[in-house]
Amino acid sequence: MKSKSIMHCLLILAAVLMSNTIYAQKYRILVFSKTAGFHHESITVGVPAIQKLGIENKFGVDTTTDSTQFTPLNLKKYAAIVFLNTTGNVLGEEEQKAFEQYIKGGGGYVGVHSATDTEYDWAWYGKLAGAYFLKHPAQQMADLHVINRKSIATKHLPATWSRKDEWYNFKEISPDLKVLIELDESTYTGGTNGAHHPMAWYHNYDGGRAFYTGLGHVDASYTDPLFLKHLLGGIQYAMGQKRME
Repeated sequence: MKSKSIMHCLLILAAVLMSNTIYAQKYRILVFSKTAGFHHESITVGVPAIQKLGIENKFGVDTTTDSTQFTPLNLKKYAAIVFLNTTGNVLGEEEQKAFEQYIKGGGGYVGVHSATDTEYDWAWYGKLAGAYFLKHPAQQMADLHVINRKSIATKHLPATWSRKDEWYNFKEISPDLKVLIELDESTYTGGTNGAHHPMAWYHNYDGGRAFYTGLGHVDASYTDPLFLKHLLGGIQYAMGQKRME
């Protein structure tokens, strides 16, 4: 009887592991952190933080700085691609075509911080990300206003969220963004986007889903439960695992 009980437990464990594996295969992301400009040291802590989110929330996480992984065949494996603090021109022409095809086929995109400091000569990417980085002042404390507290990326946040980061000013901001968080320029020095300074948003674009957060420069972001849950919500939306609202 004891051996039967052990066997029964082993069968249940195998079934659970198989179920989790199937789930991870369905929801798998690629974290891409290639830099061709400024290199953010926080990538070093950002990658394992996202891997931990995957373990805790049942999605697989692959990581790379190798742009040659952007092929139609390889990208099909992923529910979303995360551009984690990428900078500069990180994809070649054929790799760009593969990524466009991926998004048009219903794929997901997540941009973190300097993902908007990426691919300035590729207008399609700028529209996917939602804006381009223009400049930033010194790192400092500022207040964020969570203007949409119903989304999975923001409902856990306080209405006013005070934190230190590197605050981007943006150019070529797409008009159809669904803004989640705005930066209060009266609470710090160096803001140039005015009364409505978007800092996190999402939108549907060219057949796919896109989420961007301007947070994530400082190392402390990747141990901050509020930021990590914010980023998790964006990833889950981009994967199609959950609705944003």
